[in-house]
Amino acid sequence: MPHPRTWVILSDKLGDNGQVEAIASALPWPCERKQVLMLERYVQGKPRFRPSLHHIDRERSDPLAAPWPDLILTMGRRPAMVALWVRQQSGDKTRVVLVGKPTSRMLDFDLIISSAEKHMPALANYLPITLPLMRIKPEAVAEAVQQWQARFDVLPKPIVAIMVGGATSPFVMNKQVAEELLATARWVIDDLGGTPYVSTSRRTAPVVVETLRDGLPVQAEFFEWTAGAKDNPYRALLGVADGVIVSGDSISMMVEAIYLRKPLAIFALPYGWLGHLDQLRRSFARWLFNPEKKTRRDAIRHWLARAVFYLDYFTLLSSTRDFRYFHQMLVARGLAVWSGQPFAEVGGELPEDISAAVTRIEALFEQG
Repeated sequence: MPHPRTWVILSDKLGDNGQVEAIASALPWPCERKQVLMLERYVQGKPRFRPSLHHIDRERSDPLAAPWPDLILTMGRRPAMVALWVRQQSGDKTRVVLVGKPTSRMLDFDLIISSAEKHMPALANYLPITLPLMRIKPEAVAEAVQQWQARFDVLPKPIVAIMVGGATSPFVMNKQVAEELLATARWVIDDLGGTPYVSTSRRTAPVVVETLRDGLPVQAEFFEWTAGAKDNPYRALLGVADGVIVSGDSISMMVEAIYLRKPLAIFALPYGWLGHLDQLRRSFARWLFNPEKKTRRDAIRHWLARAVFYLDYFTLLSSTRDFRYFHQMLVARGLAVWSGQPFAEVGGELPEDISAAVTRIEALFEQG
């Protein structure tokens, strides 16, 4: 049987592209990459979800024309719209595999591959995996370390990277959080005798950046993220840091540290004024959509989950994320500790999520 003609539809989001590429590179057949770029108003703005090309800049994007593919791999709302448009042009012969949670109904896709923080009903086209598939190439880390090594060599060890994200529901990131980050930096200096290297991100609130900039001890290092900054230490820190502390909103940074076998600590964030109520919703979704099916009660729960899914027009439960569960899972598996606890080495085997994804994709064509 000939290999299925495969398109990998990529966007301007490097993190999404990396997850799709992790699967594409593991497939036992070649793939053709199709880069699609958004019209300016849709770079941040959300287009209405439907099979369409109206939101992409067709002049700057790669051409999309017959012969149409047998298979498309993609991730994200906007590329998924393109994938579904292509499927229409193929007479619904193209199979679409989506990485991550879908914007629309799950049944729009032939296969959905999504990690443990996202909760969806255990339908036949859903493959739950443990960790998101983002990877950072070791050679890219090694190159960054080489460029930064002289600057790191003069710093007292251990070097502890403190990666700061931004407010993400149900969490808040405010001045109080910034003060707790300052206390964490002082803990690295006073208790560990090392250097806290604090790095903000695109989503970090200005009040947090300002508080850190003004309040960090002189022994600390500080990188303030700005658009187009050419001296970002992120990759180099992942290579040389003796431990990495990541704010609880940033699953991607946690996963990249884990796959580089870096000792990881999770900096827990407080809930907003409706955050506790929102967490109850997320916890209920986790219970309802748990894929485990060992008992009669599990079977009844699965039936209820499917009913809720079909009725949940506004996706109040479907396709939600439970950060707290994800944090607890990492700690339970020995992949992380809580900030303030002694760091632990990441040992043992990491989940074989990519192999599971490839097996399910191959099965789409084995079934005819």
